[in-house]
Amino acid sequence: MFTKTFAAVARVSRAARLMLGMPDYDGYLAFMATHHPDEPVMAYEAFFREREKARYSQRQCNARCC
Repeated sequence: MFTKTFAAVARVSRAARLMLGMPDYDGYLAFMATHHPDEPVMAYEAFFREREKARYSQRQCNARCC
């Protein structure tokens, strides 16, 4: 019973972090291990900076978003 409760809480907290824009480093590690096992992974700090830059940068947008 506690295992199911813990798993549900983990899913809800992960969804809440994603809604707030916090990157999912554990998901990134799992993806890299599955799809790109021969490539090096970023450290947490580098991963967080890259995700933050991607979210807040003022890059040129082809779609009309503003």
